[in-house]
Amino acid sequence: METIQGPGNASIEIKPNIVLLVDDEENILASLRRLLRKDAYTILTAGSGQAGLDILATETVDVIISDQRMPNMVGTVFLKKAQELSPDSVRMILSGYTDLESVTAAINEGAVYKFLTKPWDDELLRLSIKEALQHKWVQDENRMLQNMLIEVNAELAKANEQLAERAEFAQSALLNLQTIVHDLPIALLGVDGSGLLMFANQAALKLFEGKLVLCRPATAMLPVEIVALLEAPAPARGSLMLNGHSHSVQLQALSHSAQGQLIAIFPKAESC
Repeated sequence: METIQGPGNASIEIKPNIVLLVDDEENILASLRRLLRKDAYTILTAGSGQAGLDILATETVDVIISDQRMPNMVGTVFLKKAQELSPDSVRMILSGYTDLESVTAAINEGAVYKFLTKPWDDELLRLSIKEALQHKWVQDENRMLQNMLIEVNAELAKANEQLAERAEFAQSALLNLQTIVHDLPIALLGVDGSGLLMFANQAALKLFEGKLVLCRPATAMLPVEIVALLEAPAPARGSLMLNGHSHSVQLQALSHSAQGQLIAIFPKAESC
């Protein structure tokens, strides 16, 4: 196992790639072990297809190299079962039989990455294994990116769902607030920074007997007592007579606008 220095001088362990060799001839396995030892792979060997499957049940293997003609289980059958046990492993055939039927069966049944022949060329075999590992790295990277994309999309969908719920809640809360303000027994008026009347609740419309018109200058519709307060620095207080009753008036600057003002008008308590 190789160790390299990562960010912040942290040690990162790099595990060697694992290659599984499956062949019923021990001398073939020994030759392959000697050849591949120089490439610093972890080499696992099996003398039959079933022995190879037993290894795959417990080990994570990067590359599988199998003979084709083996007793009890031929290479294509073994690799097909190996694909079910270890779908991410790259599978290769190394066989002394090169008939078209064997090659076609190996590719179609065992999802074989490459078909190599015996006797093999050492450098070609080593190069083929390196290419197989590069192929696996690309596939692993694609799977990782795909999984990340799925996770990101799931998080985005969840965030969008939460935003939609919050937007629905905010819309409902705003409508409720508007209803509450509109139905308050205290008359409320809103004047924007340009002096236009922008809001009047039900109590205000009733108090002024329906004479208020929105988006018109407040000074043209409101009593002089209120107009005087509008021209004074907020907050301001005053009083006025409306419909034969005395009312208190309070002006407050709107928090979102230094020039907009909220006017509250409510009747004074009458003495006995």
